[in-house]
Amino acid sequence: MKAMILAAGKGERMRPLTLTTPKPLVRAGGVPLIEYHLRALAAAGFSEIVINHAWLGQQIEDYLGDGSRYGITIQYSPEGEPLETGGGIFRALPLLGDDAFVVVNGDIWTDYDFSVLHQPGAGLAHLVLADNPAHHPAGDFTLVDGHVRDGQPGITTLTYSGIAVLHPQLFDGCSDGAFKLAPLLRKAMADGQVTGERLKGQWVDVGTHERLAEVEALIEASR
Repeated sequence: MKAMILAAGKGERMRPLTLTTPKPLVRAGGVPLIEYHLRALAAAGFSEIVINHAWLGQQIEDYLGDGSRYGITIQYSPEGEPLETGGGIFRALPLLGDDAFVVVNGDIWTDYDFSVLHQPGAGLAHLVLADNPAHHPAGDFTLVDGHVRDGQPGITTLTYSGIAVLHPQLFDGCSDGAFKLAPLLRKAMADGQVTGERLKGQWVDVGTHERLAEVEALIEASR
């Protein structure tokens, strides 16, 4: 199974850091955020990684190279103009092949064990959901009997962690250009085609300087 890391975001809330450094190369504990993903994916047995990029993307290619120093192969999907999550994945589909693949947001930090994703379900998507963080208390979706559904009244919600297994068929009918992933997922949910699991372990959506400091503290505590 291949994996894709989404690395095309501008990281505007993390300026001035991201004025000269692409967000996935922002360091936590002395290590670029994206490098934690590469190490974890390699340890979990993923050897072929696709990375999309837009803002300052050449820096990502220059730093990571072909992936050989991580024991993996990296292919890049440059976008020029950001295509949002759905459009970015769609553009990269020729590099990902015909089978289900793992997708990871490049701007999260987690100790999640990616090896459990080698056995995807029969649907169009499998989402890893995290407990709602303080900055997103309303959550995104509900998890009922292993299936993910749009938020339902009276059922505890969870937050999409930015980790998923997607099948290329999820993008049937799409065309090249910028579009969001969420509407595709919600349609698949309505058809009962999205499974899910609750993330066990640590997870931070590193969208602000405060949350970057939170990651720094977690890394320091683990040493």
